[in-house]
Amino acid sequence: MYSLIFSEYDVLCLQVRIQTERTYNGIWHCIRETYKAEKAWGFYKGMSLSVSTVSLVSSFSFGAYRNFLYNICRLRYGTSDVKPSKVDISVAGCATGAVRVVLISPTETAKVRMQTQKQSHYSVTASHLSKPKYQGPVHCLRMIAKEEGFGGLYKGCSALLCRDCHSFATYFLTYNILCDWFTPAGKNKPDILTVLISGGSAGVFGWAVATPMDVIKSRMQVDNLGQRKYRGLIHCIRVSVKEEGIRVLFKGLGLNCIRAFPVNMVVFVTYEGVMRLAEHLMK
Repeated sequence: MYSLIFSEYDVLCLQVRIQTERTYNGIWHCIRETYKAEKAWGFYKGMSLSVSTVSLVSSFSFGAYRNFLYNICRLRYGTSDVKPSKVDISVAGCATGAVRVVLISPTETAKVRMQTQKQSHYSVTASHLSKPKYQGPVHCLRMIAKEEGFGGLYKGCSALLCRDCHSFATYFLTYNILCDWFTPAGKNKPDILTVLISGGSAGVFGWAVATPMDVIKSRMQVDNLGQRKYRGLIHCIRVSVKEEGIRVLFKGLGLNCIRAFPVNMVVFVTYEGVMRLAEHLMK
């Protein structure tokens, strides 16, 4: 699992830079320029925060989804022992995306700031290259809170909310639809191949619908407070589209889909394995 996180993270760094900076002509240009300026370490900035929180965030997300789905079924049908409808799954996924924002917004902000920060910056007062502003993820969080207040940690949360609500609805709905399609009649559990294909595809579809708001979120999070360019979510969309065309909303889409498939294959296999083990132990 963690080896996938490491391989995913260099792709994620490229995706954020492509989304927020206009200096790159494409993926390979971004790779060359990043390596030229910062060597291999440039691809893994802020990684420690993501590695340390990935299990917590994944557990929270799937736990929240199961609880939302359980309560929705109880409210609608009077029992949780029924097959949820597509609407039930979508609503549970949407609610999961909404509550995730409170948990992940600060780490998302720190991650994006770290990934877009160059290795060194020029100090006007000292007239020489000085250390980067953010010395690490925790230092980044402290600096944001100190300079921008608590609200700075939730910068871009409106875009994050829009991103996660509909993307998680799509994510869980796609997984359940594909599992139903590929599972033979008479079987109530998908086999491992079905889980792998359905999980990977769910990740791709989820990120496909999430990418436009992911671009806006990243831009809002790196927006300089002293020279603020965007006044809010709608203004950021309008300015970005006006300056770079509608294609700007799909920057990083290919990278998102490339990393989403293998990562979510593993995520859903783990999820199904844990759920089946829990069911077995509770019998």
